[in-house]
Amino acid sequence: MKRQTRWGLFLFITPVLLWLFLLIVLPHIDLLIMSFRTENDSGDMMWSVSNYLNFFHEPIYWLTFVRTAIYSVLVTLLTFIIALPVAFYITKVVAPRFQGFLTLLLLLPFWVSELVRVYGWMILLRESGVFNHFLLKLGILNKPIEMLYNDATMVLGLVYTSMLFMVVPLLSVMESLDNSLIEAAYDLGANMWTILFRIIIPHATPGIVSGSIVVFMLTLGNYLTPNLIGGKNSLWFTEQIYNQFIASFNWNQGAAFGFLLLFLSSIAVWLGLKLTKQSLRKVVQ
Repeated sequence: MKRQTRWGLFLFITPVLLWLFLLIVLPHIDLLIMSFRTENDSGDMMWSVSNYLNFFHEPIYWLTFVRTAIYSVLVTLLTFIIALPVAFYITKVVAPRFQGFLTLLLLLPFWVSELVRVYGWMILLRESGVFNHFLLKLGILNKPIEMLYNDATMVLGLVYTSMLFMVVPLLSVMESLDNSLIEAAYDLGANMWTILFRIIIPHATPGIVSGSIVVFMLTLGNYLTPNLIGGKNSLWFTEQIYNQFIASFNWNQGAAFGFLLLFLSSIAVWLGLKLTKQSLRKVVQ
């Protein structure tokens, strides 16, 4: 019986391990090796850390990363501010028979690709788009304005594309919050803000940290939304990586930038866990 169980486990886990190794581990090992290779004056490849040092020697690279990280933190904060009341309303306010329906409404936009959703926002916000049309009809505007290709619109698009990844962890932790705690706090004279900061947020901290990590990492590594909605004025670090791979055909430099993005974002997540006094094991449970 034990032998059959072991063979069953082996047959079950082997495809998963092969998938992880062939499609994730092996390509990343190849890119890591590539990031330490550079051409010398004679055109021969040699081992070097110059691809990584270029990140610090050229201000445009590290300033772009700092800008990307700051906006990623802002997007994570805005996503949390919007997602928390949504999750609380679905789990604690609305009738149980409507909770599944409202959750489904949250999931529906994410059944299509990010590209389609971003183009939808572009149709709404462009000069000949829906918003400008109604503002002109209502007499609020005399002529259409360009709402695209600025940082505010880029942040709006990033918040929209990241919302689900913050709401889902919050929904799971809010469901375990005992309603009697909130009722008792009201009976003892606590106001809304006291209940929020003394009961709801402390209880939801694991979900908040988990959602924040996912949103921050996805936003930091996003390419489509900053490129399409932000335009050329909204520099994003993933665009620097794309330019090295595709525009400059410098795969060694692009690989180095990719691993720098992974390393620096991991440090940011580690600092966030330390500041919130959370462990990664507790967050992912």
